[in-house]
Amino acid sequence: MILPHASGIFLQLSIWELIKSAHIVPQAVMVILAVFSLLSWAVIFSKWNVFRQAQAANKSFLRAFRKAKGLESVAVASEQFRASPLISVFDFGYSEVNRQIKTRGALTNKTALERNLQLGISEEVTKLERNMNLLATTAAVSPFIGLFGTVLGIIDSFSALGTAGAASLRAVAPGISEALVTTALGLVAAIPAAIFYNIFGSRIREFGARMEDFSLEFLNLTERTFED
Repeated sequence: MILPHASGIFLQLSIWELIKSAHIVPQAVMVILAVFSLLSWAVIFSKWNVFRQAQAANKSFLRAFRKAKGLESVAVASEQFRASPLISVFDFGYSEVNRQIKTRGALTNKTALERNLQLGISEEVTKLERNMNLLATTAAVSPFIGLFGTVLGIIDSFSALGTAGAASLRAVAPGISEALVTTALGLVAAIPAAIFYNIFGSRIREFGARMEDFSLEFLNLTERTFED
């Protein structure tokens, strides 16, 4: 970063030099923003990988489910597709079907089966939403943390100006630079977190809708299997 000196000489300040020369409170603000940014990117890469695997596993599991002649064959094949959120829904439904068949000899309580399927959906949605609150917090809070650092930098600039006793750019440049750096770091942390929070939120809603549809397919299969 190059800042013009009052006499026309250019004062060169690198970002790293600004961070090293900053006061303890602005440095703490920068560290906090860097931690938020690193954590949010860790969540982004993790979620991206989870959703990619889940989507591929969903497609494979649905093909196997629709070709299967009964729940037993699906249960055996399901071990290959554990990355699919649909597996948990199937497990909840399959365990309820087995319980009713063992205790009553028939599928007599469809309401209980539907509730179990909903429990499976709820559990999987909760898993998919894990750590999403970190992205939301980073997107919402980081700009204000950066603004706090900006205010501190401006205060420091005016304090340096008063000490210098004259309107010198050399006196106010470090504080203003610190303010600009903290503002930029706040935006760098917040913008990706906000973008991917919305993208992932949309993906989670899609997975939820797919699980709702699958629960209907599961009910149809159980009716064909146990009512024929």
